[in-house]
Amino acid sequence: MKLNLAILPGDGIGPEIIEQAMKTVKAVAAKFNHELTYEYALTGAIAIDKVGNPYPDETHELCMKSDAVLFGAIGDPKFDNNPKAPVRPEQGLLAMRKKLGLYANIRPVETFESLLHKSPLRRELVEGADFVCIRELTGGIYFGEKGRKDNGNTAFDTNTYTRAEIERILELAYQFAAKRNKKLTVVDKANVLESSRLWREVAQEMAPNYPDIKTEFMFVDNAAMQIIQWPKNFDVMVTENMFGDILTDEASVITGSLGLLPSASIGIHTSVFEPIHGSYPQAAGKDIANPVATILSAAMMFEYAFNLMEEGKAIRNAVAASLAEGIVTVDIAEGKSYKTSEVGNWIAEYIRTH
Repeated sequence: MKLNLAILPGDGIGPEIIEQAMKTVKAVAAKFNHELTYEYALTGAIAIDKVGNPYPDETHELCMKSDAVLFGAIGDPKFDNNPKAPVRPEQGLLAMRKKLGLYANIRPVETFESLLHKSPLRRELVEGADFVCIRELTGGIYFGEKGRKDNGNTAFDTNTYTRAEIERILELAYQFAAKRNKKLTVVDKANVLESSRLWREVAQEMAPNYPDIKTEFMFVDNAAMQIIQWPKNFDVMVTENMFGDILTDEASVITGSLGLLPSASIGIHTSVFEPIHGSYPQAAGKDIANPVATILSAAMMFEYAFNLMEEGKAIRNAVAASLAEGIVTVDIAEGKSYKTSEVGNWIAEYIRTH
């Protein structure tokens, strides 16, 4: 198969972790006889510095003509510490989501047997936890009308959703639930928010179309507690943009390390695969960042963008082997730790030889 990729390393540790993911992508392509083509492009703070735009037109054009996008991370302290900066790296991420129609962010949350002791939760709570968070990505408060009034002393952000946006994300969530354990949890704040009442109304209308799937509803504050108290009770969770942003970061700590969790953003035009962590600028250039989340994002890319399940499994098996063998970076190492590049080399070699 021809695999045509856009590679967006971004800022901070982005280039280093993308480099390791590409080692595994190349190893898989060679092992399974795929024709791989790829091209790099700018995004984030580095794009602002070079062309003044965090998501340049050239980058967008490359993404549009690619089968999938492998993305590192964006963000730089010089923008984080300047609230009045006219252009910010995060604006590039929002622009990419909007222009590519990336309406759903998929974050699997699963534990690794060899790292259960790293979780802040007790082993019996997290052992076997395996659920998927589906976050609506192009609507809600991040994209609603916003501004200042009263000479800048009053600020507002508007949370707006349409029925079509809600139906689209719920249909995807039901598809995931049908392939898993046939349980869907719709998270909202319908006791307070009008937008959430529309979410619940639409979900209640759609539920009878999926009689073999158990649909349950949960207020977001309760969901925040339940994720920590009983993470094994969830199978597929779906929610709106801001709730999803917060809950998925909360759920990520269950595994014991942000450096382990991948994500996929499913789009109308193409899909983007990226680790859930940020650009970690303090580690940039030190060859210490954990590349596993980005490597697992590449596995999701093979699975979701190309429906190449064996290829994705080859990467997952290699990652599991590296964790079991202790070939890990300093953030999760028990004794000896390995450099970012060494972990990438080991995983790629495992793919080639197994």
